[in-house]
This record gives sequence, C-alpha cells and structure tokens, in this order.
Amino acid sequence: MDMRLAVNSLLRGAVQSAFPQLAQEDLPQPEALEIPPDSKLGDFAYPCFRLARPLRLAPAKIAEQIASAVGDNPLAAAQNVGGYVNFFFHRAQFARDVLSRVLSQGQAYGSRPDNGRTVVLDYSSINIAKRFHIGHLYSTVLGHSLKRIYTHLGWKTIGINHLGDWGTQFGKLIAAYKRWGSPEMLDEGGVDALNALYVRFHREEPDNPGLSEEGRAWFRRIEEGDPEALAIFDRFKQLTLAYAQTVYEQLGITFDSYNGEAFFNDKMDRVIDELRAKNLLAESRGAQVVDLEAWGMPPCLILKSDGATLYATRDLAAALWRKDTYHFDKSLYVVAYQQNLHFKQIFKVLELMGYDWASEQMEHVAYGMVSYEGQAMATREGHVVYLDDLLSRAREKALDIMREKSPDLGEAAGEAARMVGIGAVVFAALQNNRIKDIDFWWDRALNFDGDTGPYVQYTHARCCSVLARAEEPAAQPDDEALTNDEAQAVLRLLSRFPEAIAQAQADNEPSAVTRATLEVAKAFNKFYYEHRILSGQPGAVAARLELTRAVRDVIRLGLYLIGVEAPRQM
Repeated sequence: MDMRLAVNSLLRGAVQSAFPQLAQEDLPQPEALEIPPDSKLGDFAYPCFRLARPLRLAPAKIAEQIASAVGDNPLAAAQNVGGYVNFFFHRAQFARDVLSRVLSQGQAYGSRPDNGRTVVLDYSSINIAKRFHIGHLYSTVLGHSLKRIYTHLGWKTIGINHLGDWGTQFGKLIAAYKRWGSPEMLDEGGVDALNALYVRFHREEPDNPGLSEEGRAWFRRIEEGDPEALAIFDRFKQLTLAYAQTVYEQLGITFDSYNGEAFFNDKMDRVIDELRAKNLLAESRGAQVVDLEAWGMPPCLILKSDGATLYATRDLAAALWRKDTYHFDKSLYVVAYQQNLHFKQIFKVLELMGYDWASEQMEHVAYGMVSYEGQAMATREGHVVYLDDLLSRAREKALDIMREKSPDLGEAAGEAARMVGIGAVVFAALQNNRIKDIDFWWDRALNFDGDTGPYVQYTHARCCSVLARAEEPAAQPDDEALTNDEAQAVLRLLSRFPEAIAQAQADNEPSAVTRATLEVAKAFNKFYYEHRILSGQPGAVAARLELTRAVRDVIRLGLYLIGVEAPRQM
C-alpha cells in the first residue's frame, strides 16, 4: 500500500477511536498529511488545527489524544508536537515495506490500471518545409513526457502532431520551386533546399510583384485539388516528414496522428454553419467574428473579409472532430504561452456553441521561451540553433567527456554518449516548471556533478555496476542494515515517488518527476559514500543490494517518464 494511504488509514482509525463523535466528512484525508521539512520531525505530520472547530478542542489536546490512540502500532509511532501528530516509521519495517513494493512492481511502480479515460495531446506540431530549431524542443519533449506519464497512470493516450500544412506560403513555395527548383535539387538538399527556395522567393518578391500573384494562384490550385499542385506539395510534405522522423527517432518519439491543418479543410463548414445557426457570428469590417467582449477578450476571427478561414476556424473544427473520433476525457494543447489568448478564445467559442466539455476537458499546457546561451532565437536575424545540430553536438560533447573520464569504455562509449548527450538536452528542458523560460548552456547541461541528466544517468550506471560486481546473496536481507539516516532518506524518497508521478499528471508538469528522480540520485550517492554496499555481514550486504536495485529501478522509471534513456555503463 502507498505509505501516505497507510499512514492516513492509521490516523483515521486513531481519530475515530479518540473521537467517535466526529462526523465522517471531518475525518482526515490523505492530502492533509504534510511532509515535515526535517526528517527528525517525522515522516508525515497531521495538523490538528483542522479538527479544532468540529471538536471544539485546542489542537494540542487533539494531537495528544490521537497520538495516544495510535499506541504501539507496527507501522509507525506517533508524537504530539505543538498541535501536530508526527508519525515516525519503524525503520526496519519501513525499509521492508518500501523495497517489497518497488522490487515487486519494477517499471510498473506507481502505475495505475486502465481507468477507461482518454487524453488527446497536441504537441510538437511542425511546419512543412522547415527544419526544427531549439525553440521546438520544449513542446516536443514536454508533450512526449506527458504522454508517457498519462499512460503510466492508466489513461489511453493519443499523441497528435498537428502539422502546419496549409496557407498561402505553400503556394509561394511551389511558385519558387517552379521558377528555380528541380527534383534533383530536392533529392540532394531536402528541407534545406525548400528553405532556400522560400528565402529566395521573399528576397525577390519586393522587386517582382508578379511573384505574389503566382504564389496566390498556386495556393488556389491546391485548394481546388489541382493534381500538379497537390503532387508537388505532397513531395514537400514527404521530405519534411522524412527529415522530422530522423529527429523524432533520436528522441524516441512517435505519434498516433499527423492530421494537420489541411486535413480539416473540408471540416470547417460545420463550425461556420453552427455558429450562424446559433447567432454567434457577427460582421466586423467585412469579416465574420464571435464577439467575446463580455469575457474580456477581443473578438475571435472566424472568416476574413474575402471568406478565407483562419487558425481559429481550423482549431475549432479539429476540436470537434477529435471529440467525435476519440471521445476524449481531456484534450491538451502543448503550445507556448504566447498563444494563451488564442486558446482562451477557442475554448470560450466552443462553450458558447453549447459544448460544455470545452471548459471542463480542454487545457492549454503553456510553456516558456527557449534561448541558447543567453540569446533568444531570431530566425530573421539569422540566430537559429537547429535541433538536429544541437542533438549531434550533444552526442559529440558527451563522447569527449566520457572518453576523458572513462577511457576503458571502448566501443560502448558511442552508444552511452548518445544516451547521455540527448538525455542531457531533454533533462535540462524538463527540469524546471514549464512556464519558466529555458536558457540552454552546454556547461550546465553536460555537467556530470551537478543537478543534471548526466549526473542522474551516472547514478543509474553506478547502481548497475555495483549489482554486476555483487555475488548472489548468501543470506536473507537484514533490514536493520537500512535503519541508518542515509538509507532512510533514500527509502523516504522511493516511497514518495508515486506521488511525484501523480502530481506531474495533475499539474501537467513533468518537472515533478524530473526533480523527484534527481533527489533519489542525490540521496543514493550520499548513502553510497557513507556505507560500503558489498562489505559486511551477508544479511546486511543483501539488504543494501536490494536498496541499490530499487534505486536503479526507480531512476530508470523516472528517466523513462521524461523521455531519457538510462545507460548501464558510463
């Protein structure tokens, strides 16, 4: 049983014994248990101030009676400390309870059974004919981690890459290709060739007004289903997706759907017809909008004056189609905070259309900006760090560091460097609360001694090394060997790890898992330096090896949930 639930069960029983007159709704709930700031104050604490009003007693008196009612319990002892009931686990039994749960469940630790609910996650959402840059990193790894966390907790997950594959810019790209490109150019240059064509078009457009009309004409041909236009554009799409797949493979990411803007081109009439039928559309300067002034927002633009649709129209169509298709219980949009207003408008319009689920089930998972060594990304100024280049450089830098630290790794160094380099990038992205801006620095991300991915991965490799050197235990584990402060600190963190996973899901905040995994690694390393794992009485060695195995399993799980691999050697 989860230790928080176990303590709460003990607490509720003691409260009912001490105060049988207390109503059921006033009995302690698991979330009311606090974790003391200092382990010397206990493993959990319950503030009795919550019961002062219904019992009409001073908190200190309540705490005294509850602690007395706990009595001699095999799970924990209780103390009255200033109006709190502080619970102290019996250390040897606590060690056995935690290790039994972790080792029996392995990578399923903290998981939950299928709950029958579905979550749709919209993330990464690449644009056709463009390379990834470091700014795309956050949405991609954040969405991927959330998908794994929700799956772990029993949700059916649908990962969607909502492609940016519609708009006049693609007509301009075809016009540029017809003027200056060739199939051979695309074969050789791929997405870079497409980008070069697009740049050239915009460089020459001011001096050649006819180019703009060519671009619009080609886009009209796409809209009308012209075979030549569609064939060329499909080639652009395939090139982009093939390039994107090379990046996703490095990150271990897959998607369930690549339905993008173009997919919803024939599904927007429903939105427009419903808005008209419900008298929600109003004219504004020739355009059709939904007035949101009453909710403190500017109008949501649905149709431009020339009848063209917009992002909002497509997002409304996509939301309705996804609800009809996936019957989701939750829909997440992992998009930067600059789109806060856009999603507030979308959710409100859906609500006004009569879809109550929009306000209850749809959420914008906003995140901060990404910069690189103090400089923001600025495509027009030429300051761009491409994500595939970043990942390649991460592997190279990790390999240099590892060859210097562990020259005996040999051929294994290359694979380990891949895991460490890419893991360092992902870990750095998911280490802090998502709404905070990220400033990526190599010396921080690849530091083997700091609060970094390589540090956690090295701890996992250390556990693997200890276990590989150990002989088969010659005795049953002696849990008394794990009653020291260092071992207990590790065990407390292991016992609370499922709470971190649950919190990450509740807040859509993978950093809760990242930080919990880091804390386990730090606590284990302190234990490792203070206690010789493979020396001493056989029973003590067996117990310390079980603790090492549990740490290895939890670190591997934590890294997996944020999308980072766990090397066995470093």
